[in-house]
Amino acid sequence: MLKLFYAPGACSLAPHIVLEEIGEPFELERVNLREGAQRLPAYLAVNPKGRVPALASDRGVLTENPAILAYLAQSFPQAGLAPLDDPFGFARMQAFNGFLSSTVHVAFAHAFRPERYADGDVAAQAMRAKAPQALAAAFALVEETFADGRPYVLGDQYSVADAYLSVFSRWLEGRGLGRLADFPKTAAHLERVSGRPAVRRALATEAAA
Repeated sequence: MLKLFYAPGACSLAPHIVLEEIGEPFELERVNLREGAQRLPAYLAVNPKGRVPALASDRGVLTENPAILAYLAQSFPQAGLAPLDDPFGFARMQAFNGFLSSTVHVAFAHAFRPERYADGDVAAQAMRAKAPQALAAAFALVEETFADGRPYVLGDQYSVADAYLSVFSRWLEGRGLGRLADFPKTAAHLERVSGRPAVRRALATEAAA
């Protein structure tokens, strides 16, 4: 059985949603980031990076959201969470998820954890000050994805990319670094995704944790 190591409110919400979408049994293990559980030997034995998510499978542990999400989509094709029969479409999905991982998430991290990237209060303040501008530029690019009126990142098909994007859309306004209302198509996407039963289940589970 798959086991997801997660933290409520973290980017591990994306694979949590996808596991709910798939509908197969899975386990959850919370990693208490506030108490520093991610730095303890027990968790470092699972993921030496000391981050969530980590997904334990019968073949080993996977880390990094783009890899985990692609693995889940490919392992459970019946869920229809990726264009598995279209190499170009799958690559487009991976490109979008890579952008979320390498650009959008990092812009948030500059505000949340600037000490990862530079030392000293002056540098930390500069990164925090810059983060809203960087996020606005990133979400402007996300907004363009929906310029043709498509309901989901890849068009008419809901995919793991939609679950992943919804995490950062929630963060944008919820963490005081921007206004999702400035990106109405992305805001509509979040509302659409939030109505899915799997998303509601994942959010309810994490709220109760």
